[in-house]
Amino acid sequence: MDGKECWRDAVLVERLCRLVKYEEVYLNAYASIPEARAGIDRDMAFCNAVRPHSTLGARIPDQIHFDQPLLAAA
Repeated sequence: MDGKECWRDAVLVERLCRLVKYEEVYLNAYASIPEARAGIDRDMAFCNAVRPHSTLGARIPDQIHFDQPLLAAA
């Protein structure tokens, strides 16, 4: 990267990290790293397959991703 406009790239990553921390990590006391990974995996699966997002018109990310015309044709 050349360093120009790299703040835009970091915004999405920072938002994702905040979501994971506040909705999963801070609410659970994990005994081990594998347990934490399993909890975060469950949370990510929930966010992508079950939880509606207001910025997506109350649809879930999997609907947006998998309902694209090119993927449906393939």
